[in-house]
Amino acid sequence: MKQLVDILRLNHHLDSSGYAALLTCDSVTEQYLHGQAQQVTQQVFGKGIFVRGLIELTNVCQNDCLYCGIRKSNSNVERYLLTTEQVLQCCRQGYELGFRTFVLQGGELPRDKAPWLIELVSSIRHHYPDCAITLSLGEWPREVYQQMREAGADRYLLRHETHNAEHYGKLHPAEMSLYNRLQCLKWLKELGYQVGTGIMVGSPRQTLNNIVEDIEFIEQFEPEMIGLGPFIPQHATPLSKYPVGSADLTTKLYSIFRLMFPCSLIPSTTALNTIHPRGRILGIIAGANVVMPNLSPAAIRPSYALYDGKVSSNAEAAEGINELETQLSSIGYHINWDRGDYKITN
Repeated sequence: MKQLVDILRLNHHLDSSGYAALLTCDSVTEQYLHGQAQQVTQQVFGKGIFVRGLIELTNVCQNDCLYCGIRKSNSNVERYLLTTEQVLQCCRQGYELGFRTFVLQGGELPRDKAPWLIELVSSIRHHYPDCAITLSLGEWPREVYQQMREAGADRYLLRHETHNAEHYGKLHPAEMSLYNRLQCLKWLKELGYQVGTGIMVGSPRQTLNNIVEDIEFIEQFEPEMIGLGPFIPQHATPLSKYPVGSADLTTKLYSIFRLMFPCSLIPSTTALNTIHPRGRILGIIAGANVVMPNLSPAAIRPSYALYDGKVSSNAEAAEGINELETQLSSIGYHINWDRGDYKITN
């Protein structure tokens, strides 16, 4: 089994049976997998972990995804949309702390909000010309993505969630389509974004073959960013009774993708840190090189309830940056305040 890890590190590729074997490997092989991924991460990036300032722009969403706590039919959510001034205040706070990348994440807003979003991106670019702007705001027409890009957006994260159309249909309402999600990813690449995609690990009705399909899609798509987190149910959704995804499987995927894409930007996600007390650290040990402390106003954080128990304080928050530094230091790492753009390193 260790030979499979060596082959993946050397060739950045396995066949489907090899990926399936690593996903189900024993603890000895798993530790070797993580160790090889950590070596590769340090060879490319050193021991600095990039930080991104996360701004949860809105919990308004026009979609009704079956797993998501901010789905439009959830009447228990108190909806909000940050104003331009609130977003710029978050950026000011983050910039003063040292952040040089801002991530605007939120539900998928109605189409008539596109001009406002474009102007918001332009305002951030005007005030913070040396910072990277990452968007994670769902599916939009190509021309809107283009206008956001022209306004100053650098990166876009759009998880495909699953590459299997049948499985996609079990997670989303009929009006949403895997085809459109993949088309959006193609447009984003064409427009010159640094693009991220990824999956929920352990999402309802997900099979091992589904995950292998996702690995092979990501391998072919060659994203600059790979976002992976365990599924966590939200009590007010149709999929609330399904179990939490596996931290073990999530970190295996971190390591697989690190060996596949040595230069990729892989966050150790809030979801992983929510289900395991050392989730962030486990992700970094497995090959992650990004963390995203929360810059959102403290009062609105509980309303961005994608899943139950979501952590947004202490080292998960911008105001807990010293605690994050201490956590990283405990395993020999430190914060890297650079923009952290994707780039090929010789």
